[in-house]
Amino acid sequence: MKKILLLAALLSWAFSSGAQTREINSFIYAGPYPVSAPYIMDSLNVHFASFTNESLLDTYISLDMINEGKSVEGSSLPIYEDGYALNLAGFTIENTRYATASLKVEGVKNYKSFLDGKEIKGGKMVLEPATHSVVIKYLSVPNEKYSLKVTLETDGKTDSGTDSKTGGEINSETVSKTDRGTNNEDDCKSIAIRSDNNKLYTIYDVLHGTHFGRIEVSPDGKYLITGYRTSLPGGETISRSTVREISSGKVLAESPRGFQWMPSSNRYYFTRKSVNGTQLVSVDPSTGTETVMAENLPEGHFEISPTEDFLIYTMMEEGPSERSEIYQVLEPDDRQPGWRNRSYLAKYDLKKSFMQPLTFGHRNVWSADISSDGRYLLMMGSESRLTKRPTTLFSIYLMDLSTLETRTLVDKDGFISGAAFSPDGRQILIQGSPESFDGIGKNVEEGQTPSMTDIQLYIMDIAGGKVTPVTKNFNPSIQRAQWNKSDGQIYFTAENRDYYSLYRMNPANGDIKQIDVPEDLVSSFSLAGKAPVLAFFGQGASNSDRLYIMNTKKLKSSIMEDLSAVILKDKVLGECREWNFVSSKGDTIYGRYYLPPYFDSSKKYPVIVNYYGGCSPVSRNFESRYPHHAYAALGYVVYVIEPSGSTGFGQKFSARHVNTAGEGVAEDIIEGTRQFCSEHSFADGTKIGCIGASYGGFMTQFLQTKTDMFAAAVSHAGISDHTSYWGVGYWGYSYSEVSMANSYPWSDPDLYIKQSPLFNADKIHTPLLLIHGDSDVNVPTGESIQLFTALKLLGRETALVEVSKQDHHILDYDKRILWHNTIMAWFAKWLQDDPQWWNAMYPQKSL
Repeated sequence: MKKILLLAALLSWAFSSGAQTREINSFIYAGPYPVSAPYIMDSLNVHFASFTNESLLDTYISLDMINEGKSVEGSSLPIYEDGYALNLAGFTIENTRYATASLKVEGVKNYKSFLDGKEIKGGKMVLEPATHSVVIKYLSVPNEKYSLKVTLETDGKTDSGTDSKTGGEINSETVSKTDRGTNNEDDCKSIAIRSDNNKLYTIYDVLHGTHFGRIEVSPDGKYLITGYRTSLPGGETISRSTVREISSGKVLAESPRGFQWMPSSNRYYFTRKSVNGTQLVSVDPSTGTETVMAENLPEGHFEISPTEDFLIYTMMEEGPSERSEIYQVLEPDDRQPGWRNRSYLAKYDLKKSFMQPLTFGHRNVWSADISSDGRYLLMMGSESRLTKRPTTLFSIYLMDLSTLETRTLVDKDGFISGAAFSPDGRQILIQGSPESFDGIGKNVEEGQTPSMTDIQLYIMDIAGGKVTPVTKNFNPSIQRAQWNKSDGQIYFTAENRDYYSLYRMNPANGDIKQIDVPEDLVSSFSLAGKAPVLAFFGQGASNSDRLYIMNTKKLKSSIMEDLSAVILKDKVLGECREWNFVSSKGDTIYGRYYLPPYFDSSKKYPVIVNYYGGCSPVSRNFESRYPHHAYAALGYVVYVIEPSGSTGFGQKFSARHVNTAGEGVAEDIIEGTRQFCSEHSFADGTKIGCIGASYGGFMTQFLQTKTDMFAAAVSHAGISDHTSYWGVGYWGYSYSEVSMANSYPWSDPDLYIKQSPLFNADKIHTPLLLIHGDSDVNVPTGESIQLFTALKLLGRETALVEVSKQDHHILDYDKRILWHNTIMAWFAKWLQDDPQWWNAMYPQKSL
């Protein structure tokens, strides 16, 4: 709704028998839209009903037409003299608390009312916290005058709120106290009739809209392929790709299929089905001329060689099967579907239509890169070794594709993760943890074990085999790196505290320069191989995706497409501000906080603290699974803290994640939260909630064994017992290689047991919500069930909510909304003294 404008100063609440009643006499009006009776083919329709003029109300008209309306008084609605007409009258409700309401419409006889586009049945409305549009669609008859009046009656509690300048006039009502505290009568607004176009940012805004999926610059830097992903209400996702000219922005091609550039020529390609099987088709973007490069291609994933005359296929061989009734598990990972399948490589000659197998064996092998001249293939392989950390080993091989002669460049190093050729093919850029190559990249304190997720860069000389750690003294953790053919420099993104920053390295001397970009997070980038052109897209803490083009000589970027402007149109966001503190240990602990819209520094706001506490920071993603602006919109200050153990702050900092099981991390969170509330008068230190997921869910549980400072806590998919997670989770023992390096339940029971929340359950007094997908194979649901059982036996305030048929992440559209609402209803109950939403979702049941 663009123009739902209403003078809130003219409207007031009246109290009657515990309910709140408001008469609405001013509206946005759109119309009249003349409508005529249809030609009567038959006297009765398929339901044996006769036509009446009143049925014209069912004629379709887009309710969005209200956006083109004007402000009118209900007593002086326009009159249409020439016949029947449809008319729209609307207003906007904004509520930051869950509420139910009744709508009474007077002055028009033949009408239907709609809330957010859905018909209101029986006048009853459920108002989840959001900005809502209400539209009255009515049928007018010739020369008849209408005087519209709407009465809105809401049940439950509202708070004192803001005046008409900031969204509406709200009066307060006495509310009952809860065990955890009293209502703050000077709280933020709860229910209002809006007087501007603004809307609160909600979970629906997180889920809906268009985002970039991928970008790829043509080799000559003149064209750009952009992949888009549009998420629609209801959960449907639509993908499309475009090819456009960078200089003009003109779109040259668009398709639901994915496009990719040929490695050397400035043509893009795609595959399609034909009567002759799968075709490989290339297209000249300047003319649109198609060339069929191959017919009847083998099935499988492939990459095109830089010489464009052959393909390297990654083929999959299905492993041996077991009977379904009773079966043997060969090793822990054998529980995972498809684990027995193995990948191998093959070369497909495009001219001869001939497939040559390149590798054979029981180990997984995949292509890492192809040399620029097409002669050499860089391969990686993996194998299992359960008796020693690391339990998965990786090797790098160099194959001469003309002879298939192969030599091993790196043999069984469990800490490497990727490799690529230099432009001249004489060196290899390798990614891996600090322990790669016998620890030549380590930069930690004596006695520390580096985090395996703190990724470094290494350069290997192929001829001599010498390996140089080039980021040993570089604090950010590498994400994606590319050795650019155009200028010979290495470009990469890295976790830089809670940012994803863009860098350029000179491989000759190791000098690293951070490239200034307009976004907090560089999500993806692409380099032109024959021109000084780089494309990237990213987002920030308070904006969604934007796409840029950069000249790599000048290092200046210009915006090419702004998807955020569409997603955030008419949305009102609170500020996001930096806040760091120096801990008692002398560390600078970084963080940020989000303020509610219409923030008033003279008021007290409940606080939600969010963290991960595992091996990576809580990044500044705008549309995250824990959307901070959507939390803040409901009247919370949201504090995000980056405690010890996170990558992006240097190896010594990230190493604190290893063999600590939350110790040190918990102290950072507790100390930071106390200091944050102490330094910010608007933060209500008696109403602090906390939330984390996975390892962050463990941190939520662990924190409650350390302090009673939180008024409510939420653990999503949290680990309650390190021993059961270690043995049962699909990645339990392998993740423990990161977090519990060289420590096992039998060798270090103090670490695994004494620091598990389950074995400290009697220390938990905070109301704790445990929420979990019931099909979670990463952190099994039992991790929440066993702590829930313990807390119930201890008589503590807790709730367990399982999400049906969902794994570690809640991906189903409808279930994600219910999951989000469950979290916010729990916080409303304990931090806002308002149990209505929780009780509506989970009404009390007699057992």
